[in-house]
Amino acid sequence: MKSKMVNIKKIGKAKIPSPLRKIKWVRFVSEGDDVISHIHRRSFSGEDELKYFEAAGPREKIYYKSENLKCGIVTCGGLCPGINDIIREIVVKLYQGYGVREIKGFRYGYRGLAKADEIKPMSLDPDVVDSIHTDGGSILSSSRGPQETDEMIDALIKRDIKILYAIGGDGTMKGAHDIARRIKERCLDISVAAVAKTIDNDIPYIDRSFGFETAFQAASEIIDSAHTESKGYENCIGLVKLMGRSSGFIASATTLANRNVNYCLIPEIPFKLKGDGGLLEVLKERLHRKGHAVIVVAEGAGQNHIDDGKGVEKDASGNVKLKDIGVYLKKSIEEHFADENIPVNIKYFNPSYIIRSIPANAADSMYCVNLAQNTVHATISGRTDMMVSKCHSDYIHVPLSMATEKRKKVDSRGRLWRTVMGATHQPASLFI
Repeated sequence: MKSKMVNIKKIGKAKIPSPLRKIKWVRFVSEGDDVISHIHRRSFSGEDELKYFEAAGPREKIYYKSENLKCGIVTCGGLCPGINDIIREIVVKLYQGYGVREIKGFRYGYRGLAKADEIKPMSLDPDVVDSIHTDGGSILSSSRGPQETDEMIDALIKRDIKILYAIGGDGTMKGAHDIARRIKERCLDISVAAVAKTIDNDIPYIDRSFGFETAFQAASEIIDSAHTESKGYENCIGLVKLMGRSSGFIASATTLANRNVNYCLIPEIPFKLKGDGGLLEVLKERLHRKGHAVIVVAEGAGQNHIDDGKGVEKDASGNVKLKDIGVYLKKSIEEHFADENIPVNIKYFNPSYIIRSIPANAADSMYCVNLAQNTVHATISGRTDMMVSKCHSDYIHVPLSMATEKRKKVDSRGRLWRTVMGATHQPASLFI
């Protein structure tokens, strides 16, 4: 079996003794403290490699001098529980752990960084961020869409910022990777790190993204309402659309967290809508037996069923605009049962923005502290073009090139989906 050490890029050699050495309880991570990527032998076949990642944590030697060091933070993309927790802990660790006294928050995403002369950055310190973790959203606000890379770098140079923290999803991390690449080409000593923010939990090499646990906990409460509504009327269906553009982790986790779900539909596993064994026929049989049903559908599921005549459209970030599967399913169910002369009542729930904007729960908030602290440790030591991830029970450094090379998906033959099928007892004939 082949093995490979995953290398993390560095601005330069770390030579400065860390100020954390004065703290007795700090355990420094040594070079060679590596973490294996897989724990099951069956994970390897053919040309697969056994990957070793750098363990995250404070280093005895750092690259940047704490005095006069200036740092920047930017948040991009959609909102997610825990963004403010990440911002708070980055600021607190930089300020109180490493003595950094100038931290700028660039407002409205990469647009605010590129247009920093027009959109004035916020000055951040422990007093400013003291209670922001109790609020949802981002104190820095956000935006979508790419910006000119050199304009963003020029904004950093003008403000003498040596470390940039970008909090965001796949597009944000690709942007951070491009900034880091261009910084290297321009021979600049600026470190760039991303903190993976994706409520869909679809980033590879990471057990779960922050905000994910809060999301499916909140979604589970919505399922309770859908179930109550469905039992309150004759032939009633509670239909809930959840987040998940290309990965069905939230829909699957919510289904398992609330066993009142009868049908779970996700992007990775196409489902039949009409004909024998299709959703409409399965629903008919369910209503005949039980008189009610609850359906959870991820936003990216069933796109093959929808033809609105508009073709493929894209948003500012270049993502394909999804057709509204929730509305489509509601209409399809209503029309089918009308043709069958069967009265049906559908209660439709689309809580996406409600879930995205709530504060992180206790588990996610604790997780954010670990992600943020380890990201600060990494960048202060001169590491760049990387993110921190939790792999198994350890925190590791992952190159942004690897974090953005693919999307993590629900495995149709994996444990998660098998458990969903076992919990819902939805027929296998429903899926193609």
